[in-house]
Amino acid sequence: MSSTTLKSEASVRGARTGNGTSPGPGPSFLRVLNSEFIKFRTLLSTLILLGSTVLVVVGFGALSAWGTGQFSEAASRDPRAAAAFAAQGGDLAVGVPTSGIAFAQLILGSLAVLLMSSEFTTGMARSTFAAVPRRIPAFAAKLLVVMVTAFVLTAVSVLLAGLVSLPILDNYDLKLDVASSQSVKLLLVNSLYVAAVAAIGMALGSLIRNSAGGIMSLVGLFFVAPIAFQLIPGDFFVEARKYLPGSTVEPMTAVEHVPKALEAWQAALVLGAWVVIPLLLAAFLLKKRDV
Repeated sequence: MSSTTLKSEASVRGARTGNGTSPGPGPSFLRVLNSEFIKFRTLLSTLILLGSTVLVVVGFGALSAWGTGQFSEAASRDPRAAAAFAAQGGDLAVGVPTSGIAFAQLILGSLAVLLMSSEFTTGMARSTFAAVPRRIPAFAAKLLVVMVTAFVLTAVSVLLAGLVSLPILDNYDLKLDVASSQSVKLLLVNSLYVAAVAAIGMALGSLIRNSAGGIMSLVGLFFVAPIAFQLIPGDFFVEARKYLPGSTVEPMTAVEHVPKALEAWQAALVLGAWVVIPLLLAAFLLKKRDV
């Protein structure tokens, strides 16, 4: 067999396997990414949850603006309210646009759980991994779609919440500069945080393979555990509460370091560990377990 024939057969095999560089058919990463994005944006339930996230963040931003204004008015008439207002410290108006982040993380985190767990509950995983036998590219593509969507949607929602809050705060003579360095920092950090929550949701959906179980685990980690650690007496739980993923966003957005709290870089490392470790475990088990 000539060398020309061997080269021709090799090029055909490369085209069939879709190594990511050849234009031929095959599950290259860009094709897998496009497939996952199509699945993501064509589900009506996904669009409803994304729209709900925007409404919740903007709605809570407007409600928070009104509440802050009422608090400010009360402080001008009541010495006790004035003392409470002063005790808050800093500029209360700057945190108004991000007041709905707790609910955004719940919605987008639950969406991430559903996107992965539904692959197994509906049997779609067999088709997905038959098309992408290595499995990890499909998992990475789905993760990329979810994290980028969570980041962009959160950033847009927070910006809209800030714009909606401006006229409400102006009625109470409170100023909010959405272009200030602190506002931009809050927007970026909270958007990254929600993207991290979505990544954790993806990992839980892959590990548990059950929608209800994954969502309950997410709720327990971000909502139940902080309350339980706060109620249980003991220095251990006080210290351990700092290392929960939901406790990392405040140190990263604080204007000044709060005593006994984590430094910003420490909080970032803790949040990163909460993202990377479950994802690595999910990817490992995804290759080992049957679908």
